[in-house]
Amino acid sequence: MTDIRVRPFTPSDKDGVISTILPIQSEEFGIAITAADQPDLSAIPEFYQSGKGQFWVATSGDTVVGTIGLKDIGNDQAALRKMFVAADFRGRERGVATALLAALVRHAEAQGLADVYLGTTDKFLAAHRFYEKNGFVEVEKSTLPPSFPVMVVDSRFYRLSLSAD
Repeated sequence: MTDIRVRPFTPSDKDGVISTILPIQSEEFGIAITAADQPDLSAIPEFYQSGKGQFWVATSGDTVVGTIGLKDIGNDQAALRKMFVAADFRGRERGVATALLAALVRHAEAQGLADVYLGTTDKFLAAHRFYEKNGFVEVEKSTLPPSFPVMVVDSRFYRLSLSAD
């Protein structure tokens, strides 16, 4: 098994990020979306790596095999976005998704964030189980913070509370 490394995004990762995310969206899940439909992918430093946010990649050698973003939405809250793991690197035994999420949670806690929200589609069933197993609780769309960036394809929403309340 190749060593997996999780680290913050650098501009040289841009093509690898796009080539990881787009096939999962379009080929695996049949979501009609392009890179042009996702302007955040062309502006990761500005979109994610500002405020209390960050964006990470998981790499195997020099190849990006996973991504996760944390978008600062204000009020000590953030949105988890763009969590994708290439098919060959999924599964508990690989631990890529767990390592990506752990990096995000460590960062969120260090930044003093109270809540991390996410939106996903009904199609990502394995993702729903993964999020729930890792402490996310499904919430109604109506309870999301006004600043949460709802995507057109989002139909399920989750919250991870990091505060002691």
